[in-house]
Amino acid sequence: MSAPAFPDPVTRRFGPADYMRCMTGIVWREGLRFVQQRGRFIAALIRPLVWLFIFAAGFRSVLGVSIIPPYSTYVLYEVYITPGLIGMIQLFNGMQSSLTMVYDREVGTMRSLLVSPFPRWFLLTSKLFGGVAVSILQVYVFLLIAWFWEVDPPIGGYVAVLPALIISGLMLGSLGLMLSSVIKQLENFAGVMNFVIFPMFFLSSALYPLWRMKEASPFLHMICQFNPFTYAVELIRFALYLEVEWFSLAVSLACTAVFLALAVFAYNPSKGLIARRGGPGGAA
Repeated sequence: MSAPAFPDPVTRRFGPADYMRCMTGIVWREGLRFVQQRGRFIAALIRPLVWLFIFAAGFRSVLGVSIIPPYSTYVLYEVYITPGLIGMIQLFNGMQSSLTMVYDREVGTMRSLLVSPFPRWFLLTSKLFGGVAVSILQVYVFLLIAWFWEVDPPIGGYVAVLPALIISGLMLGSLGLMLSSVIKQLENFAGVMNFVIFPMFFLSSALYPLWRMKEASPFLHMICQFNPFTYAVELIRFALYLEVEWFSLAVSLACTAVFLALAVFAYNPSKGLIARRGGPGGAA
């Protein structure tokens, strides 16, 4: 009796259901990991809440905000920095998610994932969507707490901001993914996180309008204009008030495409940086 013929996994053509099943599994894994790490959820909220409750309250009378779009009147400083703190949540989450990529690559989990027959770009994008879903959950919990602190955008803004959160989350997550693709060891990535996160956060419109930065230092103002995080914050800020900041949208989408393309290239074993370091796990 001849052996039964099985489809060759190399030549098999995957359908939409297969891709959806794969993405669902990866996103679900990210969600389970997040649920099991409750300290990560608390830490993600403590950072922006400290800024909102302490920093903003202390500087409310010093750092007044003039009438600038999308605000139609003077706003409390807490209201102004809320989009920047939302961006902080997504920035830290994107870096944390990429930190797990470095960890998975060291212990072998990511190596097993990357040798599956699904396209490498799809696996990395699925991992990225899992991180974005987790960050959006954190953001809405933060907005709920901020509502009790007189941060109350229009009700429709809570829905309108969702597409902006997805786009900004993809951009910041892609940045972290790109960094994880070129960093070999877990210890090195922790240092790079601080080197990237804090300059991006402070050299942006998260804490103060750019016109104030221009008055203080035209050079720093120019750096802020080249900072992708600035456009993520402004995209969120306008969306919360039911407006679209088209230039920020275009920059965010362009940066997402560039960062993700570089990450996929770096994880390509035939072309990218991983191949020169000894495979998906990288050289020690």
